[in-house]
Amino acid sequence: MLIDFPGLTKVKDSVKEKIFFGHEPSAELIAILTVYFVQGILGLARLAVSFFLKDELLLSPAQVSALLGIVALPWIIKPVFGFISDGLPIFGYRRRPYLILSGLLGAISWVCLATIVHSSWAATLAIALGSLSVAVSDVIVDSLVVERARAESQAAAGSLQSLCWGASALGGLLTAYFSGMLLEHFTTRTVFWITASFPLIVSAVAWLIAETPIRKNTQENHSNNPLSTKHQLKQLRQAVTQKAIWLPTAFVFVWLATPTADAAFFFFSTNELHFQPEFLGRVRLVTSGASLIGIWIFQRFLKGVSFRTIFAWSTVFSSVLGMTMLLLVTHTNRALGIDDHWFSLGDSLILTVMGQIAYMPVLVLAARLCPPGVEATLFAVLMSVSNLANMVSYEFGAIIMHWLGITETNFELLWLLVIITNLSTLLPLPFIRWLPANDPQADLPSLQPAAVTNEEEPLLPNLVP
Repeated sequence: MLIDFPGLTKVKDSVKEKIFFGHEPSAELIAILTVYFVQGILGLARLAVSFFLKDELLLSPAQVSALLGIVALPWIIKPVFGFISDGLPIFGYRRRPYLILSGLLGAISWVCLATIVHSSWAATLAIALGSLSVAVSDVIVDSLVVERARAESQAAAGSLQSLCWGASALGGLLTAYFSGMLLEHFTTRTVFWITASFPLIVSAVAWLIAETPIRKNTQENHSNNPLSTKHQLKQLRQAVTQKAIWLPTAFVFVWLATPTADAAFFFFSTNELHFQPEFLGRVRLVTSGASLIGIWIFQRFLKGVSFRTIFAWSTVFSSVLGMTMLLLVTHTNRALGIDDHWFSLGDSLILTVMGQIAYMPVLVLAARLCPPGVEATLFAVLMSVSNLANMVSYEFGAIIMHWLGITETNFELLWLLVIITNLSTLLPLPFIRWLPANDPQADLPSLQPAAVTNEEEPLLPNLVP
């Protein structure tokens, strides 16, 4: 006999509303959030990898930079993984087997780092394998989120993305504290052994993903199968050539591609202000917490606000607040009686909150632009555009630093770099109308592949909600 406890029901409803943003905490949702959490907590080995390359493999900064450029390759070709997942199901499943494989690859990469890696080439291969593991799992869970986010109403738009990025930020929050503490008591290889257990969690929770196996058509009808390679390419081409998709994507690229001064500030913090690694770990802890605050603010107050409004106001506020860094680079904060450490912590917190609020609409927009059937592929393409824009941002910043003569010891014109980078963030505002005024899916016409005349045509995706 089941007994209903009104108090317990209220607790469950409160947890559902306050923690899961109104989503039913099903086993599948827990699995999705766990994958994002693991992605965040893998940062546990970030400091260990840096010390391993520097102290044990004795690599120079140039060699480390080259190695990190190589291991970032899986993130640049993320759309390929989405394409494979959407078009090449394993035993009839498009998501679950790829999650299992990604977890196993990740565990193997960290075990290799903990045992057999003793050269730069071996380290490159092992770290690249770990990067591949995270990139694949990221594509898969992104596609799962996209599939479910499409069913959200406009009023609830972004709640699922907020949940997922909150889980990742929580993992990063825990990582920020423990990554430095572990290195004080254990070797880097011991940290790698600990980290190797986390990807296996992804393989374990993959079995909780609710997925119906796809029926295979006969060979003669394969070319018209909605999951076939030929059809998928055609549908993807039709999607990316629609004005309602490429215009918002172009705006996001311009918005993220403005130059950044991050690299200069790292050297300024360590060489000029003499911030120690332990304090930089505290800054990372603060920024991780600030990301959670930004996600909460977006979910609580801004998820129903139009994309144009959020982008416009967050851009203006970020530009104005970013100018406060002038106080730090000119040491004016000292004249005001504010210690460099406290000023840096407070500034990092505020700017990270604003940055997270501004970036959440990017995720929501990308998810709602994806047509059914190629969710993983198109979402990965949109996120790769974002990653490419960030690369361009750093390259522009490097060029400006070179022009201004800013080096690891010369920071005389850093104040000018601060002004240039902050004012440049306002450049995308004239193109704000490239963003949809309301629900972006309402602006998308139906995708109707002209060459498809199969009787299964009703199964073809329709972008109109």
